[in-house]
Amino acid sequence: MIFVIFLYSNKLISAHCFRISLNNKNKNQGLSELKNIAKSTFEETFIEEGFFVLTYKNETDAIEVIEREIDSTYIQFHFCTKGNSIFVFNNGRYSLNINEDTSLLLYNPERDLPIHLELQPQAALVSLIISIKKFHSLFSKDVSYITFLTEGNRDKKYYKDDKISPSMAVVLNQMLGFNLNRMVKPMFFKGKAYELLALFFNKSEDADVEQCPFLVDEVNVAKLKRAKDIIISRMTEPPTLQELAIEVELSLKKLKEGFKQVYGDSVYSYLFDYKMDVARKLLESGEHNVNEVGLKVGYSTASHFIAAFKKKYGTTPKKYILGRTK
Repeated sequence: MIFVIFLYSNKLISAHCFRISLNNKNKNQGLSELKNIAKSTFEETFIEEGFFVLTYKNETDAIEVIEREIDSTYIQFHFCTKGNSIFVFNNGRYSLNINEDTSLLLYNPERDLPIHLELQPQAALVSLIISIKKFHSLFSKDVSYITFLTEGNRDKKYYKDDKISPSMAVVLNQMLGFNLNRMVKPMFFKGKAYELLALFFNKSEDADVEQCPFLVDEVNVAKLKRAKDIIISRMTEPPTLQELAIEVELSLKKLKEGFKQVYGDSVYSYLFDYKMDVARKLLESGEHNVNEVGLKVGYSTASHFIAAFKKKYGTTPKKYILGRTK
């Protein structure tokens, strides 16, 4: 599914979606050699003036081509939640791949960056397109917090890819799995769109080191990254905070404070989000039942896993699976 969130002033941005069916011979050939192109549509959700959501789902074995005119006054945030896709620019002269669990930020004030997206079969993407004027107003009190909005960088192009954090994946999944009354959908999507932006910039690389002196110490940051890797690799039987602090050679206080500064959450809250994200993906694969998934993410009983899953996603694993297959 694609979610494309647009904020703009008074200009409507045109959109097109085409389905490209490929046979075995021409799967790797260029667009000019493709046989079947059929126009498709988006589902639009109006939120407020200059702010709406487009949804799209590619559940076929064909490539879907999404085109949308975007001028140079907009910032593009793309989040690939499943599979992979390809952005093609400058009439096919260059392209950028976006893989599963990866985000891509694009901003070029010198030239328009119209979207030409080749959405691969069974892929899912979320895109936020925001006018620079609107976006700048969100951070007007401390523009230095956002690297590409500073005075020296405002007129320079800025491309950056990164991993989607577990917290961001939760928000994206909540949007994808929306099952409330349609009357509240605009309000729900508005809240989630801004939450996604907040989580995107809640990262150490965008933080002001003068306000976060802990991050100046690269040795400590490396230790915190190691702590994160340890709890992820041992998520079924994670160490205690004291054991983790000893293993990464940090004091318990520095581990707690530093981890939250770097990753935006406590050690175990981060691990919980990660485990639930893994569980969600295992359930979506259809290769494991609820009991098996629970065991794989560290829950010895199905009831404990079901309670944890419901706490995170607001529904049980079984209902979640049923909701996706409807």
